[in-house]
Amino acid sequence: MRHFGFLLWLFATTALADPLIIRAPRVIDGRGHVLRKAAIVVDGGKIVAVEAHPKKVDIDLVNATLMPGGIDTHVHIGWHFDADGRSHPGEERDREETPEESVLYAAENAYATLMGGITTVQSLGAPVDKPLRDAIARGVLPGPRILTAIEPLSDEKLSADALRAQVDKAADQGADVIKVFASESIRTGGGPTMSQEQMDAICGEAKRRGLRVAVHAHGVESVARAVRAGCTSIEHGALIDQPTLDLMAAHGVYFDPNTHLVFHNYFEHKSRFVGTEGYTEEGFAAMEKAVPRVLEVFKKALRTRDLKVVFGTDALAGSHGRNFQELEYRVRAGGQSPMDAITSATSLAAESLRLGDRIGSLAPGYEADVIAVQGDPLRDIGALEKVVFVMKGGRVLKSR
Repeated sequence: MRHFGFLLWLFATTALADPLIIRAPRVIDGRGHVLRKAAIVVDGGKIVAVEAHPKKVDIDLVNATLMPGGIDTHVHIGWHFDADGRSHPGEERDREETPEESVLYAAENAYATLMGGITTVQSLGAPVDKPLRDAIARGVLPGPRILTAIEPLSDEKLSADALRAQVDKAADQGADVIKVFASESIRTGGGPTMSQEQMDAICGEAKRRGLRVAVHAHGVESVARAVRAGCTSIEHGALIDQPTLDLMAAHGVYFDPNTHLVFHNYFEHKSRFVGTEGYTEEGFAAMEKAVPRVLEVFKKALRTRDLKVVFGTDALAGSHGRNFQELEYRVRAGGQSPMDAITSATSLAAESLRLGDRIGSLAPGYEADVIAVQGDPLRDIGALEKVVFVMKGGRVLKSR
Protein backbone atom coordinates (compact mmCIF):
# COMPACT_ATOMS: atom_id res chain seq x y z
CA MET A 1 0.00 0.00 0.00
CA ARG A 2 2.98 2.35 0.52
CA HIS A 3 3.79 2.21 -3.22
CA PHE A 4 0.13 2.74 -4.07
CA GLY A 5 0.00 5.87 -1.91
CA PHE A 6 3.19 7.23 -3.44
CA LEU A 7 1.80 6.72 -6.93
CA LEU A 8 -1.40 8.51 -5.93
CA TRP A 9 0.72 11.48 -4.85
CA LEU A 10 2.58 11.47 -8.17
CA PHE A 11 -0.69 11.09 -10.05
CA ALA A 12 -2.14 14.13 -8.34
CA THR A 13 0.88 16.44 -8.45
CA THR A 14 3.18 15.60 -11.35
CA ALA A 15 2.87 17.75 -14.46
CA LEU A 16 4.68 16.69 -17.62
CA ALA A 17 6.18 19.10 -20.10
CA ASP A 18 4.29 19.17 -23.40
CA PRO A 19 4.90 18.09 -26.04
CA LEU A 20 6.47 14.80 -24.96
CA ILE A 21 8.29 12.62 -27.51
CA ILE A 22 8.47 8.88 -26.73
CA ARG A 23 10.62 6.58 -28.85
CA ALA A 24 10.99 2.80 -28.98
CA PRO A 25 12.70 0.28 -31.29
CA ARG A 26 9.24 -1.00 -32.25
CA VAL A 27 5.93 0.85 -32.38
CA ILE A 28 2.78 -1.23 -32.93
CA ASP A 29 -0.05 1.10 -33.94
CA GLY A 30 -2.97 -1.14 -32.89
CA ARG A 31 -4.17 -1.45 -36.48
CA GLY A 32 -1.86 -4.23 -37.63
CA HIS A 33 1.24 -2.21 -38.48
CA VAL A 34 4.67 -1.93 -36.87
CA LEU A 35 7.15 0.93 -37.26
CA ARG A 36 10.84 0.58 -36.48
CA LYS A 37 12.73 3.11 -34.33
CA ALA A 38 9.77 5.49 -34.38
CA ALA A 39 8.26 7.84 -31.82
CA ILE A 40 4.91 9.26 -30.80
CA VAL A 41 4.43 12.89 -29.84
CA VAL A 42 2.03 13.59 -26.98
CA ASP A 43 0.58 17.01 -26.23
CA GLY A 44 -2.37 17.93 -24.03
CA GLY A 45 -3.25 14.31 -23.32
CA LYS A 46 -3.50 13.44 -27.02
CA ILE A 47 -1.24 11.86 -29.59
CA VAL A 48 -0.46 14.64 -32.06
CA ALA A 49 2.03 12.86 -34.32
CA VAL A 50 3.81 9.60 -35.08
CA GLU A 51 7.34 10.31 -36.26
CA ALA A 52 9.51 7.86 -38.16
CA HIS A 53 12.74 9.78 -37.52
CA PRO A 54 12.40 11.98 -34.42
CA LYS A 55 15.04 14.70 -34.06
CA LYS A 56 14.44 15.00 -30.31
CA VAL A 57 13.47 12.37 -27.73
CA ASP A 58 12.22 12.89 -24.17
CA ILE A 59 11.65 9.23 -23.23
CA ASP A 60 13.70 6.55 -24.97
CA LEU A 61 12.37 3.07 -24.31
CA VAL A 62 15.36 0.89 -25.16
CA ASN A 63 14.59 -2.72 -26.18
CA ALA A 64 10.87 -2.18 -25.71
CA THR A 65 7.75 -2.17 -27.86
CA LEU A 66 5.39 0.79 -27.75
CA MET A 67 1.70 0.06 -28.34
CA PRO A 68 -1.77 1.30 -27.40
CA GLY A 69 -2.98 0.51 -23.91
CA GLY A 70 -4.89 -2.75 -23.73
CA ILE A 71 -8.70 -2.73 -23.81
CA ASP A 72 -10.42 -5.57 -21.94
CA THR A 73 -14.07 -5.74 -22.96
CA HIS A 74 -15.18 -8.02 -20.11
CA VAL A 75 -14.07 -7.66 -16.50
CA HIS A 76 -15.69 -7.51 -13.07
CA ILE A 77 -13.55 -4.79 -11.53
CA GLY A 78 -15.08 -5.01 -8.05
CA TRP A 79 -14.81 -8.78 -7.64
CA HIS A 80 -12.19 -9.62 -5.02
CA PHE A 81 -11.13 -11.94 -2.24
CA ASP A 82 -12.35 -10.45 1.01
CA ALA A 83 -10.78 -10.32 4.47
CA ASP A 84 -11.26 -14.05 5.06
CA GLY A 85 -9.84 -14.93 1.65
CA ARG A 86 -13.16 -15.90 0.08
CA SER A 87 -14.63 -14.79 -3.22
CA HIS A 88 -16.70 -11.61 -3.07
CA PRO A 89 -18.31 -10.37 -6.31
CA GLY A 90 -18.35 -6.74 -5.18
CA GLU A 91 -21.98 -6.80 -4.17
CA GLU A 92 -23.33 -6.07 -0.72
CA ARG A 93 -25.96 -8.79 -0.63
CA ASP A 94 -23.96 -11.94 0.00
CA ARG A 95 -21.34 -11.05 2.61
CA GLU A 96 -20.87 -8.62 5.46
CA GLU A 97 -18.76 -5.91 3.89
CA THR A 98 -19.33 -2.17 3.93
CA PRO A 99 -19.70 -0.21 0.68
CA GLU A 100 -16.53 1.67 1.63
CA GLU A 101 -14.57 -1.58 1.88
CA SER A 102 -15.99 -2.81 -1.42
CA VAL A 103 -15.01 0.29 -3.36
CA LEU A 104 -11.49 0.22 -1.91
CA TYR A 105 -11.04 -3.37 -3.05
CA ALA A 106 -12.32 -2.29 -6.47
CA ALA A 107 -9.81 0.58 -6.53
CA GLU A 108 -6.99 -1.87 -5.79
CA ASN A 109 -8.16 -4.05 -8.67
CA ALA A 110 -8.28 -1.02 -10.96
CA TYR A 111 -4.73 -0.05 -10.04
CA ALA A 112 -3.43 -3.58 -10.64
CA THR A 113 -5.22 -3.67 -13.99
CA LEU A 114 -3.68 -0.38 -15.09
CA MET A 115 -0.19 -1.43 -14.03
CA GLY A 116 -0.71 -4.61 -16.06
CA GLY A 117 -1.06 -2.52 -19.22
CA ILE A 118 -4.85 -2.30 -19.51
CA THR A 119 -6.00 1.30 -19.87
CA THR A 120 -9.71 0.69 -20.62
CA VAL A 121 -12.11 -1.94 -19.29
CA GLN A 122 -15.76 -2.77 -19.64
CA SER A 123 -17.07 -4.02 -16.30
CA LEU A 124 -20.20 -6.13 -16.56
CA GLY A 125 -20.88 -5.26 -13.68
CA ALA A 126 -21.89 -4.34 -10.13
CA PRO A 127 -23.10 -1.12 -8.46
CA VAL A 128 -19.59 -0.48 -7.08
CA ASP A 129 -18.42 0.10 -10.66
CA LYS A 130 -20.16 3.45 -10.98
CA PRO A 131 -18.49 5.46 -8.19
CA LEU A 132 -15.13 3.96 -9.14
CA ARG A 133 -15.67 4.83 -12.81
CA ASP A 134 -16.53 8.40 -11.91
CA ALA A 135 -13.61 8.86 -9.49
CA ILE A 136 -11.13 7.64 -12.10
CA ALA A 137 -12.73 9.88 -14.72
CA ARG A 138 -12.31 12.89 -12.38
CA GLY A 139 -8.59 12.18 -12.29
CA VAL A 140 -8.38 11.54 -8.55
CA LEU A 141 -7.56 7.82 -8.75
CA PRO A 142 -5.19 5.92 -11.06
CA GLY A 143 -7.06 3.27 -12.97
CA PRO A 144 -8.28 2.25 -16.38
CA ARG A 145 -11.12 4.04 -18.11
CA ILE A 146 -14.23 2.11 -17.00
CA LEU A 147 -17.41 1.44 -18.90
CA THR A 148 -20.01 -0.31 -16.77
CA ALA A 149 -23.36 -2.07 -16.93
CA ILE A 150 -23.86 -1.18 -13.23
CA GLU A 151 -26.46 -3.95 -12.63
CA PRO A 152 -26.90 -6.88 -15.05
CA LEU A 153 -30.32 -8.10 -16.17
CA SER A 154 -30.82 -11.71 -15.15
CA ASP A 155 -34.40 -12.41 -14.05
CA GLU A 156 -36.00 -14.54 -16.76
CA LYS A 157 -39.34 -14.42 -14.91
CA LEU A 158 -39.84 -10.75 -15.80
CA SER A 159 -42.19 -9.73 -18.59
CA ALA A 160 -40.97 -7.94 -21.70
CA ASP A 161 -42.33 -4.66 -20.35
CA ALA A 162 -40.60 -5.16 -17.00
CA LEU A 163 -37.30 -5.85 -18.77
CA ARG A 164 -37.70 -2.68 -20.84
CA ALA A 165 -38.19 -0.83 -17.56
CA GLN A 166 -34.96 -2.35 -16.22
CA VAL A 167 -33.09 -1.16 -19.30
CA ASP A 168 -34.51 2.32 -18.77
CA LYS A 169 -33.50 2.26 -15.11
CA ALA A 170 -29.92 1.31 -16.02
CA ALA A 171 -29.81 4.04 -18.66
CA ASP A 172 -31.12 6.63 -16.22
CA GLN A 173 -28.49 5.57 -13.66
CA GLY A 174 -25.73 6.23 -16.19
CA ALA A 175 -24.90 2.74 -17.48
CA ASP A 176 -22.57 2.64 -20.49
CA VAL A 177 -23.83 -0.75 -21.65
CA ILE A 178 -26.59 -3.24 -20.86
CA LYS A 179 -25.49 -6.69 -19.69
CA VAL A 180 -28.00 -9.52 -19.88
CA PHE A 181 -27.76 -13.16 -18.82
CA ALA A 182 -29.48 -15.05 -21.64
CA SER A 183 -28.28 -18.47 -20.55
CA GLU A 184 -27.30 -20.38 -17.46
CA SER A 185 -23.69 -20.56 -16.33
CA ILE A 186 -21.49 -23.18 -17.96
CA ARG A 187 -21.31 -24.65 -14.45
CA THR A 188 -25.00 -25.57 -14.67
CA GLY A 189 -25.22 -26.58 -18.31
CA GLY A 190 -25.41 -23.24 -20.14
CA GLY A 191 -29.02 -23.66 -21.29
CA PRO A 192 -31.08 -20.68 -22.53
CA THR A 193 -33.04 -18.61 -20.05
CA MET A 194 -34.42 -15.53 -21.84
CA SER A 195 -37.04 -16.04 -24.56
CA GLN A 196 -36.92 -14.39 -27.98
CA GLU A 197 -39.61 -11.95 -26.87
CA GLN A 198 -37.59 -10.99 -23.81
CA MET A 199 -34.39 -10.53 -25.81
CA ASP A 200 -36.23 -8.44 -28.39
CA ALA A 201 -37.54 -6.21 -25.62
CA ILE A 202 -34.13 -5.76 -23.98
CA CYS A 203 -32.14 -5.10 -27.15
CA GLY A 204 -34.86 -2.96 -28.69
CA GLU A 205 -35.12 -0.71 -25.67
CA ALA A 206 -31.34 -0.47 -25.34
CA LYS A 207 -31.09 0.60 -28.97
CA ARG A 208 -33.77 3.23 -28.37
CA ARG A 209 -31.69 4.56 -25.46
CA GLY A 210 -28.47 4.52 -27.48
CA LEU A 211 -26.85 1.70 -25.49
CA ARG A 212 -25.01 -1.43 -26.55
CA VAL A 213 -25.99 -4.87 -25.23
CA ALA A 214 -23.45 -7.47 -24.09
CA VAL A 215 -25.03 -10.91 -23.74
CA HIS A 216 -23.87 -13.77 -21.54
CA ALA A 217 -24.81 -16.76 -23.71
CA HIS A 218 -23.25 -20.20 -23.99
CA GLY A 219 -25.38 -22.30 -26.31
CA VAL A 220 -26.71 -22.22 -29.85
CA GLU A 221 -30.25 -21.11 -29.03
CA SER A 222 -29.36 -18.41 -26.50
CA VAL A 223 -26.80 -16.92 -28.89
CA ALA A 224 -29.19 -17.07 -31.86
CA ARG A 225 -31.91 -15.28 -29.90
CA ALA A 226 -29.50 -12.54 -28.88
CA VAL A 227 -28.22 -12.07 -32.43
CA ARG A 228 -31.74 -11.96 -33.87
CA ALA A 229 -32.65 -9.36 -31.25
CA GLY A 230 -29.83 -7.07 -32.39
CA CYS A 231 -27.37 -7.40 -29.52
CA THR A 232 -23.84 -5.96 -29.77
CA SER A 233 -21.65 -8.75 -28.42
CA ILE A 234 -21.78 -12.36 -27.31
CA GLU A 235 -19.83 -13.18 -24.17
CA HIS A 236 -18.53 -16.77 -23.77
CA GLY A 237 -20.35 -18.89 -26.40
CA ALA A 238 -18.68 -22.04 -25.08
CA LEU A 239 -21.22 -24.45 -26.61
CA ILE A 240 -21.86 -22.93 -30.04
CA ASP A 241 -21.23 -24.42 -33.47
CA GLN A 242 -20.04 -23.18 -36.86
CA PRO A 243 -23.48 -22.08 -38.15
CA THR A 244 -23.88 -19.94 -35.03
CA LEU A 245 -20.47 -18.35 -35.56
CA ASP A 246 -21.50 -17.66 -39.16
CA LEU A 247 -24.74 -16.10 -37.90
CA MET A 248 -22.81 -13.72 -35.64
CA ALA A 249 -20.49 -12.77 -38.48
CA ALA A 250 -23.39 -12.10 -40.84
CA HIS A 251 -25.01 -9.73 -38.33
CA GLY A 252 -21.79 -7.93 -37.36
CA VAL A 253 -22.00 -9.14 -33.76
CA TYR A 254 -18.72 -9.09 -31.82
CA PHE A 255 -17.57 -12.31 -30.18
CA ASP A 256 -15.79 -12.29 -26.82
CA PRO A 257 -15.00 -15.95 -26.03
CA ASN A 258 -13.10 -15.62 -22.69
CA THR A 259 -10.96 -18.65 -23.48
CA HIS A 260 -8.47 -19.07 -20.68
CA LEU A 261 -7.78 -16.65 -17.84
CA VAL A 262 -11.16 -17.06 -16.17
CA PHE A 263 -10.82 -20.86 -16.08
CA HIS A 264 -7.15 -20.85 -15.06
CA ASN A 265 -7.90 -18.41 -12.26
CA TYR A 266 -10.84 -20.47 -10.98
CA PHE A 267 -8.75 -23.64 -10.86
CA GLU A 268 -5.81 -21.84 -9.25
CA HIS A 269 -8.02 -20.43 -6.48
CA LYS A 270 -10.62 -23.18 -6.29
CA SER A 271 -10.71 -23.29 -2.47
CA ARG A 272 -11.65 -19.60 -2.37
CA PHE A 273 -14.68 -20.08 -4.62
CA VAL A 274 -16.17 -23.47 -3.69
CA GLY A 275 -18.96 -22.98 -1.19
CA THR A 276 -19.74 -19.41 -2.19
CA GLU A 277 -22.95 -18.74 -4.10
CA GLY A 278 -23.01 -20.57 -7.44
CA TYR A 279 -19.79 -22.56 -6.92
CA THR A 280 -19.84 -26.29 -6.23
CA GLU A 281 -17.56 -29.25 -6.88
CA GLU A 282 -19.92 -30.28 -9.66
CA GLY A 283 -19.68 -26.82 -11.19
CA PHE A 284 -15.90 -26.97 -11.22
CA ALA A 285 -16.03 -30.37 -12.90
CA ALA A 286 -18.26 -28.85 -15.59
CA MET A 287 -15.76 -26.02 -16.14
CA GLU A 288 -12.86 -28.46 -16.47
CA LYS A 289 -14.84 -30.38 -19.07
CA ALA A 290 -15.60 -27.14 -20.95
CA VAL A 291 -11.98 -25.98 -21.35
CA PRO A 292 -11.13 -27.99 -24.50
CA ARG A 293 -14.54 -27.19 -25.97
CA VAL A 294 -13.96 -23.47 -25.48
CA LEU A 295 -10.57 -23.68 -27.18
CA GLU A 296 -12.08 -25.51 -30.15
CA VAL A 297 -14.81 -22.84 -30.49
CA PHE A 298 -12.11 -20.16 -30.44
CA LYS A 299 -10.15 -21.87 -33.19
CA LYS A 300 -13.32 -22.10 -35.30
CA ALA A 301 -14.04 -18.44 -34.62
CA LEU A 302 -10.64 -17.43 -35.97
CA ARG A 303 -11.42 -19.29 -39.19
CA THR A 304 -14.89 -17.75 -39.54
CA ARG A 305 -14.99 -15.18 -42.31
CA ASP A 306 -15.75 -11.61 -41.15
CA LEU A 307 -16.28 -12.58 -37.49
CA LYS A 308 -14.92 -9.94 -35.14
CA VAL A 309 -13.26 -11.66 -32.18
CA VAL A 310 -12.39 -9.18 -29.43
CA PHE A 311 -10.30 -9.36 -26.27
CA GLY A 312 -12.13 -9.99 -23.03
CA THR A 313 -11.03 -11.97 -20.00
CA ASP A 314 -13.98 -12.10 -17.56
CA ALA A 315 -11.36 -10.99 -15.00
CA LEU A 316 -12.58 -11.46 -11.44
CA ALA A 317 -11.08 -12.04 -8.01
CA GLY A 318 -7.49 -13.19 -8.37
CA SER A 319 -6.98 -12.26 -12.02
CA HIS A 320 -6.98 -8.45 -12.12
CA GLY A 321 -3.69 -7.25 -13.60
CA ARG A 322 -3.06 -10.59 -15.31
CA ASN A 323 -5.32 -9.74 -18.25
CA PHE A 324 -2.72 -10.21 -20.98
CA GLN A 325 -2.35 -13.89 -20.02
CA GLU A 326 -5.54 -14.38 -22.03
CA LEU A 327 -3.80 -13.14 -25.20
CA GLU A 328 -0.80 -15.35 -24.56
CA TYR A 329 -3.04 -18.42 -24.43
CA ARG A 330 -4.91 -17.41 -27.58
CA VAL A 331 -1.62 -17.20 -29.45
CA ARG A 332 0.14 -20.24 -27.98
CA ALA A 333 -2.78 -22.65 -27.69
CA GLY A 334 -5.33 -21.14 -30.05
CA GLY A 335 -3.06 -20.37 -32.98
CA GLN A 336 -3.94 -16.68 -33.32
CA SER A 337 -1.16 -14.55 -34.78
CA PRO A 338 0.47 -12.18 -32.27
CA MET A 339 -0.43 -9.13 -34.36
CA ASP A 340 -4.09 -10.16 -34.66
CA ALA A 341 -4.20 -10.83 -30.92
CA ILE A 342 -2.83 -7.35 -30.17
CA THR A 343 -5.27 -5.75 -32.64
CA SER A 344 -8.15 -7.58 -30.94
CA ALA A 345 -7.11 -5.93 -27.66
CA THR A 346 -6.65 -2.45 -29.10
CA SER A 347 -8.40 -0.99 -32.16
CA LEU A 348 -10.93 -3.82 -32.59
CA ALA A 349 -11.86 -3.80 -28.91
CA ALA A 350 -12.23 -0.01 -29.08
CA GLU A 351 -14.50 -0.35 -32.10
CA SER A 352 -16.72 -2.81 -30.24
CA LEU A 353 -17.17 -0.25 -27.45
CA ARG A 354 -17.97 2.51 -29.99
CA LEU A 355 -14.74 4.24 -29.01
CA GLY A 356 -12.80 3.42 -32.15
CA ASP A 357 -12.28 7.10 -32.94
CA ARG A 358 -10.81 7.87 -29.50
CA ILE A 359 -8.72 4.98 -28.18
CA GLY A 360 -7.04 1.77 -29.29
CA SER A 361 -4.68 3.25 -31.90
CA LEU A 362 -1.42 5.16 -31.91
CA ALA A 363 -2.49 7.87 -34.34
CA PRO A 364 -2.91 11.66 -34.33
CA GLY A 365 -6.00 12.81 -32.47
CA TYR A 366 -6.27 9.73 -30.24
CA GLU A 367 -6.13 9.68 -26.45
CA ALA A 368 -2.56 9.17 -25.24
CA ASP A 369 -3.27 5.76 -23.69
CA VAL A 370 0.09 4.14 -24.34
CA ILE A 371 2.06 1.25 -22.90
CA ALA A 372 5.44 -0.32 -23.57
CA VAL A 373 6.49 -3.91 -22.96
CA GLN A 374 10.02 -5.24 -22.66
CA GLY A 375 11.00 -7.18 -25.76
CA ASP A 376 9.00 -7.92 -28.90
CA PRO A 377 5.51 -9.46 -28.46
CA LEU A 378 5.38 -10.24 -32.18
CA ARG A 379 8.22 -12.73 -31.61
CA ASP A 380 7.32 -13.76 -28.05
CA ILE A 381 3.79 -12.97 -26.95
CA GLY A 382 4.93 -13.42 -23.34
CA ALA A 383 6.49 -9.96 -23.58
CA LEU A 384 3.01 -8.57 -22.89
CA GLU A 385 3.44 -9.51 -19.24
CA LYS A 386 6.58 -7.36 -18.99
CA VAL A 387 4.95 -3.93 -18.91
CA VAL A 388 7.61 -1.27 -18.32
CA PHE A 389 5.71 1.90 -19.23
CA VAL A 390 2.11 3.03 -18.79
CA MET A 391 0.62 6.33 -19.89
CA LYS A 392 -3.07 7.14 -19.67
CA GLY A 393 -4.49 10.37 -21.02
CA GLY A 394 -0.98 11.77 -21.38
CA ARG A 395 0.04 11.04 -17.77
CA VAL A 396 2.97 8.73 -17.15
CA LEU A 397 1.94 6.30 -14.42
CA LYS A 398 4.64 3.66 -14.74
CA SER A 399 8.13 3.97 -16.13
CA ARG A 400 11.56 2.50 -15.65
